[in-house]
Amino acid sequence: MKKHVVVQSYDKTWADDFVAIRDELNTVLKELVLRIEHVGSTSVEGLSAKPIIDIDVVIQDREDLPEVISALQKIGYSHEGDQGIPGREAFKYEGKEHLRKHHLYVCALDAEELRRHIAFRDYLRNNPEAVAEYSRIKEEGAKLHPWDIDKYIEHKSPFIESVYNRIGLL
Repeated sequence: MKKHVVVQSYDKTWADDFVAIRDELNTVLKELVLRIEHVGSTSVEGLSAKPIIDIDVVIQDREDLPEVISALQKIGYSHEGDQGIPGREAFKYEGKEHLRKHHLYVCALDAEELRRHIAFRDYLRNNPEAVAEYSRIKEEGAKLHPWDIDKYIEHKSPFIESVYNRIGLL
């Protein structure tokens, strides 16, 4: 069954939703990680987004991963591996109905994927005209491809690549 691609106008509660998730993660991670970052479209004020919080848990290096995996298991997360993206370890969860739907990743401080997430987020946070354009593209993509996440992603990829070019990531 295909999932419906839903893009909403920015919702200021997304920031609070991130804090609630971060606080729960910190119950087991506080001493194990450097920081917990709100990344992805919900982390950019004014940006339309799928209402799913993207989170990068930052560790010093990959040697810390086994201990982080063990800690996250205690609160209902299971490790899914890098899913083909080196440097970004994905986790799924069950029993988190009290939290907004979210994607959880663990990245080492020197991971290229972490660097991309932060640079892209920070570029958008500092460029309101890019936020307006990206919102338009995302909303258009969801209307054109409401049942095809791959086509939706393909639709917005040229914009993302243009930002990566602007900020020296390509």
